[in-house]
Amino acid sequence: MTPVSFWFMVLGMALATYLPRTLPLLMGSEMHLPLWLERWLKLVPYAALGALIFPGILTVSPERPWIGILGGIAAAIAAWKWRNFLIALIAAFLTVYVLS
Repeated sequence: MTPVSFWFMVLGMALATYLPRTLPLLMGSEMHLPLWLERWLKLVPYAALGALIFPGILTVSPERPWIGILGGIAAAIAAWKWRNFLIALIAAFLTVYVLS
């Protein structure tokens, strides 16, 4: 790779990450979204988090995937009951540790 093509690639990646983050800020005060779209967009972080966590739950123990599933269930129950991330994390960890 030549130095010129390297810097074009870096510039392209910088624009690709900068523009989608900047344009909504510049146009955000003028644009009003429908209520249904605002509610839907508020759910996106939860969906993304679930998409990131769920494959890890299934691969905790590849030969026994039920261990990860039970750890995920324990974390969900602890998070729902106590609404504390640390308690949910400890519940999942202990469940997987005891069952492994």
